[in-house]
Order: sequence, then structure tokens, then C-alpha cells
Amino acid sequence: MNQPSFNGTGVALITPFKKEGIDFDALENIIEHTLKGGVDYLVSLGTTGEAITLSSQECREVLTFTKDIVKGRVPLVAGLFGSNWTALLKQRIQSYDLEGYDAVMSSSPAYNKPPQEGIYQHYMTVQEVSPLPIILYNVPGRTGSNMSADTILRLARDSQKFIAVKEASGNMAQVMQLLKHKPDHFKVISGDDALTVPMMACGAVGAISVIANALPAAFSQMVDLASKNLFTEATALSNQMLDIHDWLYVEGNPVGIKGALELLGLCERDVRLPLVPLSKNALDKLEIELKKAKFL
Repeated sequence: MNQPSFNGTGVALITPFKKEGIDFDALENIIEHTLKGGVDYLVSLGTTGEAITLSSQECREVLTFTKDIVKGRVPLVAGLFGSNWTALLKQRIQSYDLEGYDAVMSSSPAYNKPPQEGIYQHYMTVQEVSPLPIILYNVPGRTGSNMSADTILRLARDSQKFIAVKEASGNMAQVMQLLKHKPDHFKVISGDDALTVPMMACGAVGAISVIANALPAAFSQMVDLASKNLFTEATALSNQMLDIHDWLYVEGNPVGIKGALELLGLCERDVRLPLVPLSKNALDKLEIELKKAKFL
């Protein structure tokens, strides 16, 4: 079986909640909404999926449910996070049933701010036990440390198991270094919705998107246009969504995107502590921006 390309639009799926647990009916609706919008693949249990607030059993249920709903229509990526401890991530990878998934995505360890050699050794340990290709995830705004271009490139060269990086540093100079020096098998994926078009202009292959939970058709069309080097048209769509982005993150992610999905009637905006639902003030302002952009 050929490995999926992971070009185009991936969606970092939310995990919708209700009082007694996960709202699987809403999750099905959101999955179908994104697929109808033309997205290319789905990512379960990432940051946007609030994976760190889910029990191991809930994570397994989400993975199985998502696979059963998608039924092979698009490739699937499983987000796998192991707190700050490499051994825990190894254990989690070995204990999860990843049948039906095409890759795993995992961010570098958070909080303890490891040096670059520690980040390298962490991922090399993970790739030894992963049954699937790995998408690296560089998100220094959350982990507290940047995975340098040199470290990402070293990993890409030292193991074919590393197939891509979701790059969310916001540092375009780092993005350009990655794109210039990466091996042929390795891809750069935008981890910042607002920077997707400029990153693709430099050679990134698409994005793993937050806003595409709510606006899959517009975001997918933008990425498709950029992939065809139609950057004037892609930029116009990017600008249409631009003023929405800030309101998706003003009180944290996925707080804002769940507010947008509530406005679209796809789920409630409930999140789990230590997050709290989007405030009424921010929800109202998000609604104004969605209406101004003609998405409501």
C-alpha cells in the first residue's frame, strides 16, 4: 500500500464534549462537514482535540470512532503525546491500536525545555517503536522550546520514518532553511493557518489546520490554489479568513474554534478544564467577523 502524500489540507479535529463525556454525534457531524468541504486528511487527538485532557480509554474510543466513520475515505493521522516523558510516549504508542491510521504526529516534549540533543534523542527513541511514519510537530509557543532547523533536518536524514514536520514556530527564516536543505522524502506542513499561503509560496505542501474544522471548503480551496501557484487567488481567500484567526485563539485553542463551530450549529463550545468556554464577549466578536467574511 502506498504511503499517503499528506499534501493539501489536513484538519486538526476538535473533540466535542457533552456533560457526560465525548459527544460522538457531534464528532461525526464535524467529520462529515470537513470531508464534504474537500479536506485531504484528518488528524485526531492533536492539541485541538484536547488529547491531554482525555483518558487513555477516551483516546482509544476517539481513534476507533473516527476510523469507523471515515471508512478509508481520506488518510488518518493519530496525535500521540506523552507528557514530558519519553518512556510514557513509547508506552502509549505500543499500547494503542493504530490499525487504519496512516501516520502519527507528536510534538517535542513540553515544559522541561530539553536541549536540541535531548529532542533528537527523544524522537529517535520514538521512531524505534512507532509502527507508522511520524510527522514531527514543532510548536514552541506550547512546548517552551523551539526544535531548530538543524535538529529537524538531522532527524529527517537519520530515519526515513520521519516523513514531515508540522512547523508552527512562526519563523519564516526557519521554514526557508528547512525547505532549502530537507531530504527529498521529507515535507514541511504549515502549523499556522494564517501563514499557510506564504509558507506554500516557499515550498510547503499544505497545512494541518484549525480553522478548517469550521471552514473546510474555503481553506481547502485556498490550499489547492496555492498548490497550483495561483497565489493571487489563494491570498484573496486567505485575506477573507484573516481577521477571524485572532478570535479563534484569544482565549486559547480549541476554545475559539469550538465557539465558531457552535455558531455554525455543529457542536457546543464546551471544553475541559483548565480551559473554559469562549466568553460571550469573544463569541459575539467572532460572530461579527464570520459574518463580515460572509461565512455566516
